[in-house]
Amino acid sequence: ILFAGTNAVHAQAWPSRPVRIIVPFPPGQAVDIVARMLSEKLSASLGQQVLVDNRPGGGSNVGFEVAALAPADGYTLLMAQPAFTVNVSLYKKLAYDPLRDFSAITLAATSANVLVIHPSVPAYTLKDFIALAKSKPGQLNYASSGNGTTGHLSGELFKTVTGVSITHVPYKGAGISVTDLLGGHVDLAFLSLPSVVPQLKAKRLRALAITSAKRSALMPDIPAFAEAGLPGYESYTWFAIFGPKGIDPAVAQKFNAAIKVALEDPETQKKLAEMGNTPRYETLQQFAATVKRDRAKWADVVKATGAKIE
Repeated sequence: ILFAGTNAVHAQAWPSRPVRIIVPFPPGQAVDIVARMLSEKLSASLGQQVLVDNRPGGGSNVGFEVAALAPADGYTLLMAQPAFTVNVSLYKKLAYDPLRDFSAITLAATSANVLVIHPSVPAYTLKDFIALAKSKPGQLNYASSGNGTTGHLSGELFKTVTGVSITHVPYKGAGISVTDLLGGHVDLAFLSLPSVVPQLKAKRLRALAITSAKRSALMPDIPAFAEAGLPGYESYTWFAIFGPKGIDPAVAQKFNAAIKVALEDPETQKKLAEMGNTPRYETLQQFAATVKRDRAKWADVVKATGAKIE
C-alpha cells in the first residue's frame, strides 16, 4: 500500500520539469512530424514543455539505444515505429530488446503503405500482378524507403502470403525510391501513401492496393488488399510512445491519458488525416499486447524470407 501511495504522489508531481521524446529519425520525417504535433498538445495539458530530441542513425537503433539507457523517471520517452519490434529479428546484435528494456505506453497513430507499380508493368489489378510475378520469379524488383521499414516488411510479408519471388531494393528515404520508380529503375514499391499521392493523381504511377484493413480517406479509390483478393494481409506503420523499463506505472498511465486527450482534439485529427495518418489510441495493456503480437508476426516473416541486415 505504501508503494502504491508513493507511486500516486510521484505521478501527481510529474512532470516538474521538461520531458523529452527521443525520435530516432532526422527532423522532417513522418515520425518527427507526428511527435512535434503531439508535443504541442502535451506541453499544454501537462503544464511542462515536451521537447523532441532527434537521434537518427543505425536504422533507428541509435535512438532506441539512447532511450533504453535513459533513467526510468518519466522524463525521457521514445516515439518509435515498427522498426522497433522488427530490428531485433533483422540485426544479429542489438544493445536493446523491445520487450525486455522498454515499457509500452500507447499507440498514437497508424499509416498505411501502398503497392505502386511503374506504368510499364502490365498489371492493372492485384491478381494480375501476382500472376505476372509468379510467371517471372526473381525478375521483378521492389523498392522501399529502407531496410527494416514497413515498406520492406510489407514486401516480405507479400512474398510469404503469395509465394511470389520479388527482389528487395532498399533506398535511403521515400523520395529517392519514388524517383527511381518513376524512372523505371525498379518495377514496384511499397511506400507510404502520402509520399506517392501526387504521382498517383498525375497517373505517373499505378496503385494496386493499400496495406491497411480499410481504404484510406486520402485516396478512397485504392482498394485494401483484402478487397483486392488477398484476405488476411495487413501491414501498416504505427507511431507509438515507449518509456524505459521500470517507469512508474502511474506516470505511464498519466502520459497515456494525455495522449488520449491530444488524439481526441479535432485539430490533431485534421492534421493527422492530411498526412494520411489515422489517430489510434490504446490503453497500456492493449498496446503491450500489440507490441508482443507485432514482434512475433515480423519475426515469423523475417525467418520465412531469410531477410537480414548485417
